[in-house]
Amino acid sequence: MGYRNKNTGYVSDILASRSVIKRGNYAIIPPNGLVNNSIPGFENCELSILATPKLGASFVDYIITLLDGGQNKTGFGAPGVETFFYCLEGRITVWADDAKHTLEAGGYIYCPAGVILKFENDNGGVNSEAFLYKKKYEVVAGYEAHVIVENVANLEKIAYEGMEDVILQNLLPADLGFDMNFHILSFEPGACHGYIETHYQEHGAYMLSGEGVYNLDNEWVPVKKGDYLFMGAYVPQATYAVGRGEAFSYLYSKDCNRDPQL
Repeated sequence: MGYRNKNTGYVSDILASRSVIKRGNYAIIPPNGLVNNSIPGFENCELSILATPKLGASFVDYIITLLDGGQNKTGFGAPGVETFFYCLEGRITVWADDAKHTLEAGGYIYCPAGVILKFENDNGGVNSEAFLYKKKYEVVAGYEAHVIVENVANLEKIAYEGMEDVILQNLLPADLGFDMNFHILSFEPGACHGYIETHYQEHGAYMLSGEGVYNLDNEWVPVKKGDYLFMGAYVPQATYAVGRGEAFSYLYSKDCNRDPQL
């Protein structure tokens, strides 16, 4: 990718992109090429929409830069819609209805359907970065979700399927009240999945650190920090971590605890 001249708006090379969009199957969306969106309620925010139903996802993902004064104080969420907000950098004040909390890097909040999420940059005039998710909640009689506020620094680190160089962290409870979960999966350089997975669950994944090569529908593609991946139902998927020294890790959503409907 050529260098972008800030004075003219032009790059110094031919236009090119690492983006791959295969609707309903998978997508790779690098940060260069994202456009800002104007959405009611978001003030002093640079916001890009990532996965949506138009891509084939059953959820919507966003990446947000909260500038000085960046906020959504009118509220995000709707009846029947659950939300998840993850602080990537900085310091952000969040509200679940009227309950106030502070998130720093690695901090997150889950709001069940009907609980309105609000947030405001609280980083002393410096930008903060966040990842945002929403999905329609699937009700099961006798169970319900509840607000979760936590930081990944406090979570158990689990050897993924017995592999000591692949670490899994579960961000939400394994509880039938929750119809989805968020995880962080971290691979030491040279580590990989134990096999190429094929399953009906979708993923939206944001790369937090490092570099990898990902198998998506039996095509190997390079990915790195700042990239976003959408993986649709049944797409074959697996990764190898590459690079030197830094773990390849990503935050991803996964629908769970529900029987597929006919």
